[in-house]
Amino acid sequence: MVTPNLASRFKTFGQYECHSSSNLYEFLSYKIAEDEELLVLASEARDGQPVPNLFLGAIHYLLLKGKEHELKEFYPSLVENPRNPQKSFHSFRDFCRLNSQEIEEIVKAKIVQTNEVRRCAYLYPVFAWIFQQTEKPLALIEIGTSAGLQLLWDKYSYSYGTGKTFGNPSANVHLTSEIKGGHVPILPAELPPVASRTGVDLHINDLNNGEDFLWLKSLIWPEHQERRTLFEKAAQCVKANPISLIEGDGVELLPSLIEGIPEEHSICVFHTHVGNQMPAEVKENLLAKIKASGQSQDIFHLYNNIQDRNLHLDYYLDSREYKNLVGQTEGHGKWFTWELN
Repeated sequence: MVTPNLASRFKTFGQYECHSSSNLYEFLSYKIAEDEELLVLASEARDGQPVPNLFLGAIHYLLLKGKEHELKEFYPSLVENPRNPQKSFHSFRDFCRLNSQEIEEIVKAKIVQTNEVRRCAYLYPVFAWIFQQTEKPLALIEIGTSAGLQLLWDKYSYSYGTGKTFGNPSANVHLTSEIKGGHVPILPAELPPVASRTGVDLHINDLNNGEDFLWLKSLIWPEHQERRTLFEKAAQCVKANPISLIEGDGVELLPSLIEGIPEEHSICVFHTHVGNQMPAEVKENLLAKIKASGQSQDIFHLYNNIQDRNLHLDYYLDSREYKNLVGQTEGHGKWFTWELN
């Protein structure tokens, strides 16, 4: 069943998320919003999912998997000289009609788990800031970890437009970002030590599994070749650095994950662009669990998309609560602002 606001969700996606980032998805989003048959197909997504990302990802997935159709001629991820996006809709609609059953199965079964490794460019300064406050090795717990790429932020190197390189000097993954505004973080010469890394997700993506790898790749927009390259390099890093990934409800499992972490470690719970998929009661439950844990032990919570799209750092030290705005961030980590003192 098509919900009344599904068409507007596609229009909003095209206008605010795709504009100046994906000409193909911007154009298709507006056209899908006007097509009842395609909206019915897209509406098979489970509750809480960002439907435009999921639906367009499903088509991209089938094309990357090798489905032969003229639609692929419009995808920069599939051909060197793609055709004009403004002429893509007839082919797109035809592809969806021919493959409607497979698309429906994907939309019903899959969830959006974009592992945007460039977001580590703003995570790294925050983790460095936390270590500066506590001088304790970090115990990382990521909710909505997908394949765990962000748990390895200390294995990457970084630059912020100043000519200097920070992070891991021997990294194969190099992330660039821009710090906007007048404030900049203090980036130490040495990386903060990481004591443990645990990721939780309703569905863990195993990068050694070809289907999981392809699905994550299909969620990267067709024009974003640099993102695809970074994803592939970061995937190799995950394979070389095994991490603890647990399939389950991260909010419900959080107390048991925190339990047993020694006092000499700083507990860091974090998640990026996951809160928007949580119902209101789940968000409240998560914040309540963090607060309850903070009454008996120090804990840091780094997140966005709960109250708003900004990046926040709430934490408890000696049972005292602190709430801080880290700054604004571009969705894929291309830039951020810094407000932490």
